[in-house]
Amino acid sequence: MNILEVNNLKVSFSTYAGEIQAVRGVTFNLKKGEVLAIVGESGCGKSVTAQTIMRLIPSPPGVIKDGSVLFDGKDIVKLSNKEMEKIRGSEMGMIFQDPMTSLNPTMSIGKQIAEGLVKHQGMNGKQAEQRAVEMLKLVGISNPEGRINQFPHEFSGGMRQRVMIAIALACNPKLLIADEPTTALDVTIQAQIMELMKKLSDQLGASIILITHDLGVVAETAQRVIVMYAGKVAEQATVDELFFKARHPYTWGLLRSVPRLDQKADEELQPIPGTPPDLFAPPKGCSFVARCPYAMKVCVDNDPDLIPVSETHTAACWLLHPGAPKVDRPTEAGGVKHGG
Repeated sequence: MNILEVNNLKVSFSTYAGEIQAVRGVTFNLKKGEVLAIVGESGCGKSVTAQTIMRLIPSPPGVIKDGSVLFDGKDIVKLSNKEMEKIRGSEMGMIFQDPMTSLNPTMSIGKQIAEGLVKHQGMNGKQAEQRAVEMLKLVGISNPEGRINQFPHEFSGGMRQRVMIAIALACNPKLLIADEPTTALDVTIQAQIMELMKKLSDQLGASIILITHDLGVVAETAQRVIVMYAGKVAEQATVDELFFKARHPYTWGLLRSVPRLDQKADEELQPIPGTPPDLFAPPKGCSFVARCPYAMKVCVDNDPDLIPVSETHTAACWLLHPGAPKVDRPTEAGGVKHGG
């Protein structure tokens, strides 16, 4: 059963220089209780896709040009701002990249958690405060009774991110979107935050969309992965299929650029040469053509559709066409081992 179905989503931004086509026909679904990761380079459309699902893109300049976003059967693209306000925070929660800029510096932590509970759950001040204490305890913050009266600047980065998770999960949402939730944190805190999100998802039954560029986090946390490039889906697969049977040259490049434990100390990482295309004027054919070592004539003028590799695996690459030359996946593209 799908909790979310995104169909042919197209989002653009109007600027003085012209129209930026940030998301160009993205389609995917999310099952109940599933953790889905969206990966790709900066500027590939990951965060815009997430913000569109939450209806948080500023309009203007942002415009949903086409497509539908069915959340629990409702097309949120067609909902008014007032209708969306009832869903956002209660049925959908979001954890943002930087907790310091997402939390209100003038409000106590307890009030920030209680705000959504009063609005969406109809609790009174005392009930909301009690629930805020429970949520802080749930996300592993010690002395929650004392902490609810403190302000964001009195918390460390990892603690602030735990508070963001508490706010996002306070109303037991069906969908949680985490936009690079561990970017500004050190490695040990990153691991704790990801473990906490996974545990809470299991406990509360929430579906998670995890936006990240860290393939190690994907291997440990997600069940399925979407690889985005230049506003489109390049590959979509289960975690095992992505790490062991990836079929898109861009995915191979991402996997090859990850440090490996079996790598020699003097061995260099292999970056993907070149830069992503300009989304003011996207290329006519495959978006990856200028950076792809396997590019063919057909790639220049014709944009490939997502081609099925298995029931759970698709990739948008002309190399999968029956008439294409056979190309073996680079042996060193096995970058990250899947941790379970």
